[in-house]
Amino acid sequence: MNTLSGNYPLLDTINLPADVRELPKNDLQQLCNELREYLTHTVSISGGHFSAGLGTVELTVALHYVFNTPEDQLVWDVGHQAYPHKILTGRKNQMPSIRTKEGVSAFPTRSESEYDAFGVGHSSTSISAALGMAIASELKGEDNKMVAIIGDGSITGGMAYEAMNHAGALDANLLVILNDNDMSISPPVGAMSNYLTKVLSSPFYSSIRKESKKVLSKMPSVWELAKKTEEHMKGMIVPGTLFEELGFNYIGPIDGHDIEMLVSTLENLKNLSGPLFLHVVTKKGKGYLPAEKDPLAYHGVPAFDPSKDSLPKSKPSPHPTYTQVFGQWLCDMAAKDERLLGITPAMREGSGLVEFSERYPTRYFDVAIAEQHAVTLAAGQACQGAKPVVAIYSTFLQRAYDQLIHDVALQNLDVLFAIDRAGLVGPDGPTHAGSFDYSYLRCVPNMVVMAPADENESRQMLYTGFLYKGPASVRYPRGKGPGIAVNTTMIELEIGKAQIAHKGERIAILAWGSMVTVSIEAAKQLGATAVNMRFVKPIDEDLILEMAKTHDVIITIEENVIAGGAGSAVNEFLQAQQILMPVLNIGLPNEFVEQGTREELLNLCGLDTQGILAKIERFCA
Repeated sequence: MNTLSGNYPLLDTINLPADVRELPKNDLQQLCNELREYLTHTVSISGGHFSAGLGTVELTVALHYVFNTPEDQLVWDVGHQAYPHKILTGRKNQMPSIRTKEGVSAFPTRSESEYDAFGVGHSSTSISAALGMAIASELKGEDNKMVAIIGDGSITGGMAYEAMNHAGALDANLLVILNDNDMSISPPVGAMSNYLTKVLSSPFYSSIRKESKKVLSKMPSVWELAKKTEEHMKGMIVPGTLFEELGFNYIGPIDGHDIEMLVSTLENLKNLSGPLFLHVVTKKGKGYLPAEKDPLAYHGVPAFDPSKDSLPKSKPSPHPTYTQVFGQWLCDMAAKDERLLGITPAMREGSGLVEFSERYPTRYFDVAIAEQHAVTLAAGQACQGAKPVVAIYSTFLQRAYDQLIHDVALQNLDVLFAIDRAGLVGPDGPTHAGSFDYSYLRCVPNMVVMAPADENESRQMLYTGFLYKGPASVRYPRGKGPGIAVNTTMIELEIGKAQIAHKGERIAILAWGSMVTVSIEAAKQLGATAVNMRFVKPIDEDLILEMAKTHDVIITIEENVIAGGAGSAVNEFLQAQQILMPVLNIGLPNEFVEQGTREELLNLCGLDTQGILAKIERFCA
């Protein structure tokens, strides 16, 4: 279906960035208006990331207008801001399919388009990637431009500064654009700032700067004075001293919604060499009033009616999500024990810490997008007798793996990890799936790894992990569980002990976490035994021995990759005991599972009841 017909006279003619470059400059503002309207229309159909893209419309148009993409390459950080880029690069008619099975990816993906120069999903990577591309391109003798576009949230990640430090030392031919939408257009982004930007980005100023450096560097004291004078002059008007110290030529800040200013500045910068840093100030949600008023609520949205001033309200559910169970437990536990501290790497809403942050502001720590720091911060707090709880997504804990091993586990420190979004996450796709945490946590000494089968067990496991002396983790999936009522009383579970959930014969199904409910259903149909294993580490060896003695076949089921996962722990134990019997491991395949609804993906991987039954029946046949 052509959703554009008759409504977008300019955008209707744009299929690729080359078409944008054919437009006269005075048509670019109209293109921006149509692009913003179309973005609102398509996201209202599909849902998805919204307010960030609204803020980058003019920047996206200007980049594709000035640079010869895809020869010049744009590296978007995170990707929330890249929807306008997707629309201009051959995917506009497919945008209503975004984040659906076999539809357009939520993030830039190399396999999807040659205009997606680097695949993203985790933050703070764009500068490193663009620098690597610039180095390799230069070695091949190519003269293309690499541009990294990074947001003010992503630039809080230490990796961004590591990359800038390296780029400045290499004098690399790289342009970094900071999309700063943390504030509205402020007084510095006015006539004086725009004038200064035109001067600082002009070829004349650049040549004078370069030649002066050559001459004055032979006179160290004079060169140092000149350099300091320039820095102080810039510092009085623009906040770029830090980036100048890292070796970048800082330009800005400029109004990111002034298309003429953006184009003229980028045209100047395109012809300059060395590391350049352009500071662009935008407004998140720009052009759609409800998103401007509440950009956080409109960051990621369901399908909605653009004519209304609010998002559709989901029907109240009698059953909380796992995230809500965690948020309630955290507040309840904090009321009981003042040692509890809550840490999140910029995921307060997603991880369920809003109420905790409001009730216990002095015990709440949002460290920004800095997962490594979050884990070592917790380690330091634990050294002084605190009991930190790190609320983190499974996929983001991967970024702090060294800190988890070296700073927490090696010292056997009292840190509890509440690991959300474990297993398949659905529309956000493989960049956000928590497919590996059983495997990467199970091999770490001193670590306790728990996987709740339902909402109530999640609360009791969090309590158990909090009381445990040493590093512990509770790993739970996105969304709702099977709907088990949550007991407000907190009960400590026995570490490493499983629970028989359904008694049968011949076949023993050992299941963890989200797979317990479907395994019980399968066991009932097969007349098999189903076990809620509860603990990935330490594993219940006594119960495994009992199952091996009383059953003919053992089946393990987990929402984690099979390689190195919970089933592998069973295999290793049986082998160590020299027990030879048929064992089937069922789990996620050794591949990156693409996007779709969570139910679609579980079905695709054979992790729903019918898929599990089919696998067991084939194996036993």
